[in-house]
Amino acid sequence: MDAPAAATAVFGDELPRAVAFAEFLATHGVERGLLGPREVDRIWERHVLNSVAVGHAMPEGATVVDVGSGAGLPGMPVALARPDLQITLLEPLLRRSQFLEEAVEVLDLGERVRVVRGRAVPPGDNDPLGHHERYDVVTSRAVAALPRLLGWCVPLMNADGRIVALKGATATDEINQATQDLRRHRLDAEARSVVTHEGAEPTWLVVCTGSHAHPRTA
Repeated sequence: MDAPAAATAVFGDELPRAVAFAEFLATHGVERGLLGPREVDRIWERHVLNSVAVGHAMPEGATVVDVGSGAGLPGMPVALARPDLQITLLEPLLRRSQFLEEAVEVLDLGERVRVVRGRAVPPGDNDPLGHHERYDVVTSRAVAALPRLLGWCVPLMNADGRIVALKGATATDEINQATQDLRRHRLDAEARSVVTHEGAEPTWLVVCTGSHAHPRTA
């Protein structure tokens, strides 16, 4: 699968692995139902390059968890564009987590990307797949509306962490709808417009920061 010219600027030395991931999505991802066949022609713009936007709101050297990673979006492209990050792909479904494990192995990313079969859960939830580690950044793409997403993501944040959600044109509306939830979690939120590469349409993020309820763990 040929990479668009913009991919060179975005991924640099990691371009060959970005191409390999795009090919993995176009073949195995479609075969396993993680992407529809119609998505093959727009894998680069709609999925791979678009996912990189969340990396623009992540601090250097951060630990990151991609909630409901699915086909590895946005986590895998961010790992390739930002090799300084340590990324956990969190996915509850077995077949999807197996797909992610294979992708990490094929791309030889095991030193900075891990796959955890687990689920983001609110406090007190006894789900056996509940994941309870904490991270500098909690990210997601097309998982849930912001009020619901906060309940899943806040328990995964370090005390000084942040949520970076890929939201598109609904970003500001979702922040307005989540006013009470943000106040309850003691978080501030802003919509940010990011252009991932020259000629691209702006991508909208919701970035939540603040001093929330639980303390940092050692």
